[in-house]
Amino acid sequence: MKQGKYYKLISSESRTSFDFNEIWKYRDLIGLLVKREFVSRYKQTILGPAWAVIQPLLTTVVFTFVFGNVAGLANCGAVPTFLFYMCGNIAWQFFAGCLNETSNTFIANSGTMGKVYFPRLCMPISTTLSQLISFGIQSAMFLVFLVIYLFIPGYQIGINLFALMAPLHVIQMSMIGLGCGIIISACTTKYRDLRFLVGFGVSLWMYGTPVAYSLDLFGTGLIAKLIKLNPMTPVIEMMRYGFLGSDAGSVDWLFYGISWVITIILLAIGVKMFNKVERTFMDTV
Repeated sequence: MKQGKYYKLISSESRTSFDFNEIWKYRDLIGLLVKREFVSRYKQTILGPAWAVIQPLLTTVVFTFVFGNVAGLANCGAVPTFLFYMCGNIAWQFFAGCLNETSNTFIANSGTMGKVYFPRLCMPISTTLSQLISFGIQSAMFLVFLVIYLFIPGYQIGINLFALMAPLHVIQMSMIGLGCGIIISACTTKYRDLRFLVGFGVSLWMYGTPVAYSLDLFGTGLIAKLIKLNPMTPVIEMMRYGFLGSDAGSVDWLFYGISWVITIILLAIGVKMFNKVERTFMDTV
């Protein structure tokens, strides 16, 4: 009991800023948590990690048929509609996974956090990194289909040097998902209703992002500018532009810069709130 109280005392005195050196000291713990997160996600499932491929593949097929063929929302020229939706879906599912999983950090890990001291940010960081494994598998699947379509006549895929920016886009999506997730996690310790709104909110956010439709449908008007203020919009647009060409995506450096400003602000607010709440969350969870 004394040892437990001692750890709680240390936790209550933790700083309210991001301490990279302290996080780095616990990198082995983060590695173990990443493994635990990934294994537990597919534990007791028949297909296991194959779901990392099946889920985005089925989603892409549905989007291609409903939004692409029936509704005609994929204004992507000679670019395959299937690749247009797969690129957007994989990126969005990675972001949504980071946000959804990190938003439950305090409640899901209250037992562990209440027993021993370690930097609490290790939990959401490890969750985000575990999502990166699934994203890597899905990206490999996307590249396989991309190569296949390159050899099918009738399609024009304008892959270009902007594809090399993909790692930077992944980092930004991780930061947005982590920032929003830990903001929600900090709030759910007191307001449990937010847990039920997260999934609904993420779905609405998706329809405010050009995942199911092409941004070109709105031209250059006010609606298009409002959609571009969504920090996820420039990311997905530039990923499509890099791997599929100008028919599928676009590059707007102004809104891309704005998206990075919003990303940094969200992450800074999230870290501040998270570290403030983690000192007293055991009293409210």
